[in-house]
Parts: sequence; C-alpha cells; structure tokens
Amino acid sequence: MIIGTGIDLVDIPRFERTMARTPRLLERLFAESERSLRLPSLAARYAAKEALIKALGGSDGVHWTEIEIASEASGRPHFVLSGSTAAVVEERGISTVHLTLTHDAGLAAAFVVAEGAPL
Repeated sequence: MIIGTGIDLVDIPRFERTMARTPRLLERLFAESERSLRLPSLAARYAAKEALIKALGGSDGVHWTEIEIASEASGRPHFVLSGSTAAVVEERGISTVHLTLTHDAGLAAAFVVAEGAPL
C-alpha cells in the first residue's frame, strides 16, 4: 500500500550559488559520505531528501544528515536512514522507500514512493 509520494526539482546553478554563499550547508544537509560528490549529484540528493520529507507528510523528527542516499552496485539509488529519521519512517508504517534520481540540463529531480503493509 502506498503511504506517501514526494517529488522535488532543484535548479543546479541556483543550488551551486547557495552552496558557495553558505559553505556550512554542506555539513548541515549531507551525510559525511555524500560531501565529496559533484554538485549535480548533491543537488539530486538534496531533491531526494526533500521528496522523502514530502512522502512522509512533514519533517517532524527528520534530520538531514540522517538521510543518506547511497548507490547499489548497479547504480540504483537507495536511502540509508538512521537515528530519529529511521524511527519516524518505522512509526508511520513504512517498510519500503523507493527512490529515483536524475540530473540534466541544469536541473536535478527526485521521486519517492513510501510503501507499507495494507491496514
């Protein structure tokens, strides 16, 4: 059963300007393993985190650095959740979170589907 969906779109040049203007955002928004990625990939991960928050129906108990986007050997992205963020997902009955990312032509996008067992 689908519990929630979320989508987000990021303008990569605008994201790059924001990151240059406020360098501390890198530590506030991204897990340590994500921080060395190129800006288009960071923008896509930012979009994924925003899309997850939308799929959850809000950000209560969610912390940016507890949402990590990793890749399987095939390149398929997936969430690695920890701390209170993982607890929020579990409390909402979500057992699987599907994620897709893209970045091209100055834009990055993410789509999330949160799935749980039928009631």
